[in-house]
Amino acid sequence: MRFQLSPEHRQFAATLHDLLGGADTAATARAWAAGEHDRGLKLWRALADVGVFGLLVPEDAGGLGAGPVELVVAFEALGYHAVPGPLAESAAVAPALLTGDRLAALAEGDLVATVAAPPEVPLALDADVAGVVLDLTGAELEAEPELVRSIDPARRLFRAPATPAGEPAAFDRGVLAVSAQLLGAGQWLLDTSVAYAKQRRQYGRAIGEYQAIKHLLADVATRLELARPLLHGAAVAGETFARDVSAAKVMAGDAAYLAARTALQVHGAIGYTAEHDLGLRLTKVRALAGAWGTGSFHRTRVLR
Repeated sequence: MRFQLSPEHRQFAATLHDLLGGADTAATARAWAAGEHDRGLKLWRALADVGVFGLLVPEDAGGLGAGPVELVVAFEALGYHAVPGPLAESAAVAPALLTGDRLAALAEGDLVATVAAPPEVPLALDADVAGVVLDLTGAELEAEPELVRSIDPARRLFRAPATPAGEPAAFDRGVLAVSAQLLGAGQWLLDTSVAYAKQRRQYGRAIGEYQAIKHLLADVATRLELARPLLHGAAVAGETFARDVSAAKVMAGDAAYLAARTALQVHGAIGYTAEHDLGLRLTKVRALAGAWGTGSFHRTRVLR
C-alpha cells in the first residue's frame, strides 16, 4: 500500500505551522514549566479553534469526526514546535473516554483533560491545570497535589491512584500521538542543526562543509525518513493497529534520540545552555521516549 498525505492534510499542517511559528512556543513552554499557564492556555484555545482537540470527537458532539491520520499530522506539528501541555491526553485519548457536554467542551478547548494509566502511564501530566483526570476506563481520578519532577521541566507530573487496565484503543491512540510528537521534535532538531551548520564557521569554512558533519546529519535524515512511513502506516492500520503503533513508537523514539544527540554535537557548547531553544527539544525527546510506554515495552509488544 502506498500512503501519501492529501492536499487537505498538507494544508492543515501548514496552518498549524503558521499558527505555532508565530506564537513564541519557546517562551510559552518556559512559562508552563514555571507553573504559569496563561500563555499556554491561550495557545490551547487557538489550537482548538483550528480543530486540534476536536479531531477525534464525533461531529454530533461538536468535533470534526476525523481519524488517526489527521491526528498524526497535527502532532508532528505540535512536536516540532515543542508545545507544552497534556496534548496527547486531551486530543488523542480523552475523546474515547468522555461523553456528552464534556466531550463538546473538550473539542472547543474549554476542557483540558489528562490521563493516568499505570504501569505504562503512571503519572498524570499537568493534572494541576486539567479540568479532569481520567483512567482508561473513563473513571475520574484525584491526583496528588505534589509535583513530580521530569527531565523535561515543561512536563509537570502528578501521582494518581492505580487503576484497571481500561480501553486498549485509547492507550494506542496516546502512543500514536506521542510517536508523532517525537518525529516532529526530531525534524526540528535536524532542520535547526542543518541551518546552524551552514552559518557556523571554523577554520574559515562553514562546519557543514566538512564530511563528518554531513554524514552525521545525513544519518539523522535517513532515520527520520525511515520512521515516518511506520508512523503513517500505523495511522491507517486496521487489526494490527496495536502492533503498528508500537513499532512506530520505537522507530520514532530512536530517530528523535539520534537527532537530539547529533544536534547537541553539531551545536557544540551552545547546545548545553538552558537559554538556547535546543534544550527544549533535548529534554522533550528524552521524556517522550519513555512516555506512553518505553522502547523496551513496545519492542516486546511487537515481538509478542
